[in-house]
Amino acid sequence: MEHQDEYQKLVSMMSSPRVEIDNTVSSTATVVSVNNARNSVKLLDTVRVLTDLNLSIQKGYISFDGCWFLDVFHVTDERGHKILDPVLLSHIEHSIVVGEISSTEEGATGLMALELTGVDRPGLLSEVCGVLRDLKCNVVEAKMWTHNARIACLVFVNDHHSGLIPTALADRHPCILTRLRKVLSGSAAKATVVSSSPTLAHSDRRLHQLMFRDRCDEEASSSSSSSQSKLSVSVQRLAEHGYSVVNVQCPDRPKLLFDVVCTLTDMDYVVFHGKFGVDADRAFQEFYIRRMDGSMLSSETERQRVIHCVQAAIERRASEGVVRLALRMPDRRGLLAEVTRVFRENGLMIRSVEIATKNGEANDEFCVTDISGRLPDSGTVNAVIDLIGEGHLIKLTEQSRS
Repeated sequence: MEHQDEYQKLVSMMSSPRVEIDNTVSSTATVVSVNNARNSVKLLDTVRVLTDLNLSIQKGYISFDGCWFLDVFHVTDERGHKILDPVLLSHIEHSIVVGEISSTEEGATGLMALELTGVDRPGLLSEVCGVLRDLKCNVVEAKMWTHNARIACLVFVNDHHSGLIPTALADRHPCILTRLRKVLSGSAAKATVVSSSPTLAHSDRRLHQLMFRDRCDEEASSSSSSSQSKLSVSVQRLAEHGYSVVNVQCPDRPKLLFDVVCTLTDMDYVVFHGKFGVDADRAFQEFYIRRMDGSMLSSETERQRVIHCVQAAIERRASEGVVRLALRMPDRRGLLAEVTRVFRENGLMIRSVEIATKNGEANDEFCVTDISGRLPDSGTVNAVIDLIGEGHLIKLTEQSRS
């Protein structure tokens, strides 16, 4: 029995990644090295942890021989400084080893999760919020992305009376889904109850998966020509070594590496080698990939599919051509429905949104355009701010397409 215990300890030690953090190698960044046996999603887990800790990945490389790996990341904090806090350094190491960021917050426990996909149109989120309000569902957390005239949304709700999910709310599942499907409309519209106690930790990955499942990524991008000219994705064959090589060049932004690695992983490709970095605010990434069975991409159709999906993953989180607005005020029943109605009535399209409620306070962010998808004029934005309350709705940034 004692030998069995020692064997299990050895297996556990070999299967857990070894993490080394060094502040002496680089004068400008903290170097995080991760190595050990890797499965197909371990790289994604590591990138997600670094991203969720709000660390900026400046450069790095990936090497994987099919059994063992070495992934190296040069990271800084949000201000571009090396990470020197020993508590944070220990937290980074522990989070990478377990593949999750430990938290003392309650998260989304006690919430019902809804997944929504369909065709985007003006006022859609306002109608969804109105339905949930009428059905006595309180929106506690939500994330929504749009791309190529499609929408993917995760909504976490509870009963607005009790703040929980009593049997009565569970019994209303069919009614909730029926009403939401009518609002989403179209043959491809989907509304699903996922879980009574979901986690928000993987919400970004789930949104990527919903849009990939909806196949909107495989259609030609509807982004402006100026935006597309700054984004380059290519896939080439390296037949002598048995790899397909994915190259990405685009303006750098937060979570860029996560979005690309997440897409390749969910398309069932394994990244064997790679390098990535940033030069003058422009990111470059190169990945040597194979299918799960070890083979290369085999057709032009598959090559184009990878290009379209990676491009879409980058575009859907981009902030060009939008105004970012933050809502900060005490939460109340129907608040989200009211705010989104004001947006709709004043001709603002919500391109993405992140809803959070904590200690009775709404902490929401919206990226909006005008109905045609262009940057809204300042007069419209200021009018909306006045209607909702200047102290409650705040203009964060305005990012035009250059």
